[in-house]
Amino acid sequence: MGLLRGRDDRTPRVGLFVDGPNVFRDEFEVDLDEVRAIGDDEGRMTLARIYLNEHATPNLIKAGEARGFDVVTTSGDVDVRLAVDATAAVVDGQIDVLAVVSRDTDFKPVLERAAARDVETIAVAPGEYGRSDALQNTAQRSMTLSDG
Repeated sequence: MGLLRGRDDRTPRVGLFVDGPNVFRDEFEVDLDEVRAIGDDEGRMTLARIYLNEHATPNLIKAGEARGFDVVTTSGDVDVRLAVDATAAVVDGQIDVLAVVSRDTDFKPVLERAAARDVETIAVAPGEYGRSDALQNTAQRSMTLSDG
């Protein structure tokens, strides 16, 4: 479990942000229950979001919602929306642990900003070959989803 922080030494508040277009790809067999379990294992999940573009299938959206994720669909750049929302959660003090599920190095500044604010950071790769060295080296901890 992550570090105990926050007022009254409560269980850490976790923000789990999933980069859909970079994670839900044919080469990765991502299990949404496994993704959700990462956040649950770290503390009290306060934000669980999957970010998707306008090409996401209705089945993927339904699967995310069925597992308790807020599904954010955007016609713009998914990376920008996720980065802005994750950074806002950190700056607004909504979370104690930030887990970013992606293989995209664009999220390196988000992890750096979170760590500078004393938020624990976790980079989660969708598969062994989908790992980003930049994210892994920036985050305080890293994990890899199992391959199917």
